[in-house]
Amino acid sequence: MYIQTVLGELVPHELGVCACHEHLYVDLSRVKKNADTCLQDIELVIEDLESFAALGGKAIVEVTNDGMGRDVQQLAEISRKTGLQIIASTGCYKDPFIPDDKKEWNRDQFAEWMILEIADGIGETRIKPGVIGEIGSSLNEFKQIETELFHGAIEAAKYTKLPLSTHTTLGTCALEQINLFQKEGLLLEKVIIGHQDLNTNDDIVLEVLNSGAFTAMDTIGKENYRSDEDRISSVLKFIEKGFEDQLLLSSDLTRKSHLKSLGGQGYDSVLRLFIPALKNRGVSDSIIKKMLVTNPQKAFSIG
Repeated sequence: MYIQTVLGELVPHELGVCACHEHLYVDLSRVKKNADTCLQDIELVIEDLESFAALGGKAIVEVTNDGMGRDVQQLAEISRKTGLQIIASTGCYKDPFIPDDKKEWNRDQFAEWMILEIADGIGETRIKPGVIGEIGSSLNEFKQIETELFHGAIEAAKYTKLPLSTHTTLGTCALEQINLFQKEGLLLEKVIIGHQDLNTNDDIVLEVLNSGAFTAMDTIGKENYRSDEDRISSVLKFIEKGFEDQLLLSSDLTRKSHLKSLGGQGYDSVLRLFIPALKNRGVSDSIIKKMLVTNPQKAFSIG
């Protein structure tokens, strides 16, 4: 078993405290038409990451993929300058972020391309992705291209044994994603269902957890969507129900304005605010370690 980072392979126990779903070099402005959604100033990002590292952060799963401004050489540079372990991604996001050259692709084309990147590295960089993600469905539905993308990602995951991390728009379609994975015979212990802290129906999230998939509470600090107090209540419920071994945490920064120097929450918001709040509500250090360390080691290991 190993974990693939932009600077090479790790044995899983070397990963450390891990943010399961972040963006360090991303550009969504092609679709969003908003310059704030182009986060590509690596010096500002590195400055922001200093606090994450100072609070014990060691690793980041960077789920920017093709069509989102992915540049794995920039990720390698950030890794070298910060000492953080960074896991890069293969795949595409969702409609309408699919790159123009892939908008008409079928599942076999998506699978073949992802498998090639996993085997040989991304483009000419030779840097290998360590996760298939973030693979997305739209609000309450799968667009046709997303269905093809998901099937391609499933085939790539089955063939390469890489973990598969998903995007659910505002938390929707989580069970539909689970059902698709089960139908296609993908082992759910290597699946991370994203953005379930935006799913305010705890019963649905409990069904996701009951399937065996890892479940990402990964937009922590984005209180314009949902208050962190509500997120804490959900996490406490999931822990109470016995699912502490499947929970992952992150904050999913995608904008310049999310950086602390520009008035935002920063990459350290989970460690600086959310973890102390959980501890204040009685969550033990051993459970905190599972969510930050042990669970990511299991979720992102390959083999």
